[in-house]
Amino acid sequence: MTATSPRRSWLAYLAAFLGCGSLIGVLCFHFPQLMTSKDFRQVYSEAFARHLLLAGLIAAFVLGTLAVLRGRNRRVALLGVASATLAVLLGGSNVQFDAIGKTPYSLGLDWFVISLFFSALVFVPLERFLGREQSPLRPQWRTDLSYFFMSHVLVQFILILVTASTSALAGLAAFPGLKAQIQALPLWLQFLIAVFFADLAQALLHRAYHNIPWLWRFHAVHHSSRHMDWLAGSRVHFVEIVLTRSAVLLPLLVLGFAPAAVNAYVVLVGIQAVLAHANVRVPFGWLEYLLVLPRYHHWHHVRDRAWVDKNYAIHLPVVDMLMGTFQLPPRGEWPQEYGVLKLETVPDGIWQQHLMPFQRPPAKTGHETV
Repeated sequence: MTATSPRRSWLAYLAAFLGCGSLIGVLCFHFPQLMTSKDFRQVYSEAFARHLLLAGLIAAFVLGTLAVLRGRNRRVALLGVASATLAVLLGGSNVQFDAIGKTPYSLGLDWFVISLFFSALVFVPLERFLGREQSPLRPQWRTDLSYFFMSHVLVQFILILVTASTSALAGLAAFPGLKAQIQALPLWLQFLIAVFFADLAQALLHRAYHNIPWLWRFHAVHHSSRHMDWLAGSRVHFVEIVLTRSAVLLPLLVLGFAPAAVNAYVVLVGIQAVLAHANVRVPFGWLEYLLVLPRYHHWHHVRDRAWVDKNYAIHLPVVDMLMGTFQLPPRGEWPQEYGVLKLETVPDGIWQQHLMPFQRPPAKTGHETV
């Protein structure tokens, strides 16, 4: 942003975010079977959704009006006010809906809106006070928001595809005796074992992403972000999402872990994936040797050839210790620059980045653009 560029208005962008989110919420009430997730609907109540929708509508109108009166980012502010107005015309927080029908799929827009709202509510203030100074509206934030939308809205389609493939393979490799022994273990122990085996499988695949040229072409998209924050972790190519979920779910299905243990692992993945990329520069001390935390994973994303083969684990540093890829700099040191070594090799924008692996000629090594 140059010295003559107008400053972005927080009020305007918050109004747009809340107005559009409120409109999506009303549409979820009108078409729940198509737009909401069956599993996620069991997590929240109808009253909670209505109260959240009402708060979003009020905030969008108030913040949007203030932004327009201040004369900054008026188009963005008006988008929020117009979206909130349309949401009210479609029923607002009093919108009625019929019985929810059954469909083999849904867009899961409720999961996207609620997850985005609470992730931003928690991490934006944390990064403001505990992180490296940078605006949440930093360069390419729209690209990463698009990835956040894709990963949440398409999650059910991805899970259908992954579950179908992993279930078929698991059926071929099923060991009833081993499954019975694992399922006889306490649930907390199943969870810990599941985390270890899943992290080991993902770390091995992660290392392959860096060292096999055609796999690196997909993984380079994730490493192309030059700004680390809670939103940057969402930048993952669709093909990589499918491959990684398959590699992680397959060992858990083959070994027969209880659904509750697997669900607990999925919750951990969601929390730790956001936290590991977050712009939160807190000295966690000895905990960095037990759990993958921001500084640990930030060094995996550093724009430095010396780190291209380090810190592949997603949950447990002990996995990297076993693989010989564990490395941490002296306490308090953080990367100064992130991204692939050759910045020009990865284009900007979600569509260009999704097409890039199929257009670029194969690299000689997976590290040439790390």
